[in-house]
Order: sequence, then C-alpha cells, then structure tokens
Amino acid sequence: MNRIWIIPTGDEIRNGVVRDLDSPMVMSEMLRIWPMAEIVRTAPVYDEMQEILNMLLSAREDGADLTVLIGGSGGGHRFSPTLGKDFSHSAMDVFLEQGASREIYGKNGHLWCRLVCGRKGKMLVINLPGPYTEAKAAIQAFSAAVCETDDVAEINRVMAEAVFSQYPAGSAEL
Repeated sequence: MNRIWIIPTGDEIRNGVVRDLDSPMVMSEMLRIWPMAEIVRTAPVYDEMQEILNMLLSAREDGADLTVLIGGSGGGHRFSPTLGKDFSHSAMDVFLEQGASREIYGKNGHLWCRLVCGRKGKMLVINLPGPYTEAKAAIQAFSAAVCETDDVAEINRVMAEAVFSQYPAGSAEL
C-alpha cells in the first residue's frame, strides 16, 4: 500500500466532544506494515451518508490504495431514535463494487457492529468500530489478514472474529 486514507466519522468526534484516539493508533499500525506509505488523515466527518460518500470519492480520486473508515458501524438510530446516527457501513454499501460484511448483534437485538471490507476499482476500503479496543482488534486483524490474502471475504471474517472476541462471553452473536 502506497497511499492510505484514514477517515474518522462521528458528530461527537467532529464536534470535539470525544477525542479521536483511533486515528493515531490506525496510522501507527499501517506504518508498521507499510513503513513507506503516505497516510492522509482527514478531518472528522459528520455522520451523514453523503458526507461519508464524498470522502470515499475523494480518497479514490486521490489515488488511495486503502481507505479506513472509523466509526459509524453500529445500528444507532435504526435501533432507537435516541441513539446517534451510524452511516459508515451504509455508505460503503452504496460505494463499493465488491464487498463482504459481517454483523455482530447484542443479546438485546441491537446491531453493535457491521464490518465491511470491499473494493472500488483498485482501492480497498474497510471500516472499524469507533470504540478504541474494538478498533484496535479489528485493525490488527486486518493487518495480519491482508498480508496473507487479498480475498475481501476472508479479511472481513478475520476482522469480525477479532472484534467479536472483545465482547464478554454470551453478550453478543456473530
């Protein structure tokens, strides 16, 4: 990977209510695997589908080999109108030409995380959950998998299993 885009999402990140700890961790992991990669970390994007799509288009136009979306992977407003908006995986569904996804549900039926891995042309696109521990597990699993295969379904499986392992036993279903 020569050029990597990191796109943090979330109104709470954009507005400064929550500090973005994921982007530096993702950047560190990417440079560990590809030490010569040029990394572009964008300003945080609001949880609006069109804004996320616009950033994905910008990454592609810029020649990104890999784009990492952070946050917006849960069910959010789809589960309860009182919860935040989660549009990263929805935007990826619209954007990608080829992809694979896996969902992790809590015992209450809430979508905790929907991980997507796919391609648009030559650009590989993945998403990570926003919580730091889950994001770290996912990006480390991605790093291991992408060095072994370019099969997006396999990369997605490995990432989902890594995130699932972060939840207490019996609290979620993959």
